Formats: sequence, structure tokens, C-alpha cells
Amino acid sequence: MEWIILAAIAAALVAFVTFKALSQKKYLKTLNEEEFKAGYRKAQLIDVREPDEFKNGHILGARNIPLSQLRQRIGEVRSDQPVYLYCESGFRSVRAAQFLRKKKYSGLHHLQGGFKKWTGKVKKA
Repeated sequence: MEWIILAAIAAALVAFVTFKALSQKKYLKTLNEEEFKAGYRKAQLIDVREPDEFKNGHILGARNIPLSQLRQRIGEVRSDQPVYLYCESGFRSVRAAQFLRKKKYSGLHHLQGGFKKWTGKVKKA
């Protein structure tokens, strides 16, 4: 009997994760480094890491709007241009995209693997 309950919980978890992944693909495009490099110069490039992380190195041309401040600084993000987001690993950029989507932004992209996987040009503040 316990295994039936565990199997049901596991199935529900798999269904939930699959649903979240599929719904995310509708509004957020995950890009590898080459795809990200090809498009970010024609868009808004936003680093959603905290200021101390940004100062230690960031992608050339990025603006720092930390996820923790995005709600207060939403006016700095234009809704008429694509938005390229990144953080250290990809988790915070997905959360930032979720927030922007709720505010009716479109053209949302994020860097797969985040800044720690970035091999392109880096600027230190």
C-alpha cells in the first residue's frame, strides 16, 4: 500500500516539473553561450546578480539590476525591446523572467548555465 502512495507522489512530482518546464519554454528562451552572444548586443543585457557579484566581473555591456531590486527598478527595463538576463548559475535569471512575464514583458532570454559558464569578454568594475 505504501508503494502505491509513493508512486502516486512521484508521478505527481514528475507531472508538475514537466508542466513547469513546458510553460517556461513559452515565455523564456534558454540560450547557450553562442546564441546569447549572437543576440544580446541588440537587446537589453541585464545581470540580476547582487552588486558585489557584478563588481567582481560581468559581461561587457551589462546593466546590474539585482533580482532583489527588480520590483522597485522595473521602470529601468524597457518593454519594447528584447531582454537578455543572466545570473551566476541560471536560477535567479529564471525567477527574474517569471516576474517580468507577470508584468507583461515578452522577448525574454536567459543564459544557460549562467555567468559561471561564460567564456566571453568580462569586465571588472
